[in-house]
Amino acid sequence: MTTRSRLTPEREAELYTAVLDLLREVGYDALTMDAVAGRTRASKATLYRQWGSKAELVVKAMRHNKPAGFGDIDTGSLHGDFHAMLDRTDDCQMEKDSALMRGLAQAIHTNPDLHEALRDLLIEPEMSGLDALLRRAVDRGEIRRDNPALGYVVHMMIGAFVARQMIEDRTPDRAFLTDYLDAVVLPALAA
Repeated sequence: MTTRSRLTPEREAELYTAVLDLLREVGYDALTMDAVAGRTRASKATLYRQWGSKAELVVKAMRHNKPAGFGDIDTGSLHGDFHAMLDRTDDCQMEKDSALMRGLAQAIHTNPDLHEALRDLLIEPEMSGLDALLRRAVDRGEIRRDNPALGYVVHMMIGAFVARQMIEDRTPDRAFLTDYLDAVVLPALAA
């Protein structure tokens, strides 16, 4: 049994950042251990000793950089909660998240570990946070419990995030998502 030498947390974070940057730039299929080694001044042997495979390295990088959720947001209104949720990110991070999703789009269909990591990194925190926000809005009487749109909020949000790039060739940003919330999501929930 081989033992892994321990990397410092700073060095590990540097490697993970480089992996995610490369993933955004070239996509999963074109991402190579050679490229990671070159960008991080590490040996390919070290990378394989630490992570075993490209898939494992990418998954660990994604899990390491998992964003904070927003289930703790409670402004007293659904409108306020949604806008506070958007205030927790910035256009630069949204651009990075969008590029990451594009970089993984094809690969997740053939690699279940990558699909799980994408869900853990971007989708699951949003789903959990949205569920908490929506439950509070139902409890406050802002949304009817039987509103059929409740089951589709996460689909609407992720759909807008992904579709903007495809339809307009523009990265989603706070202004777009704010308008989308006010024009589409909130009216659907009030119906």
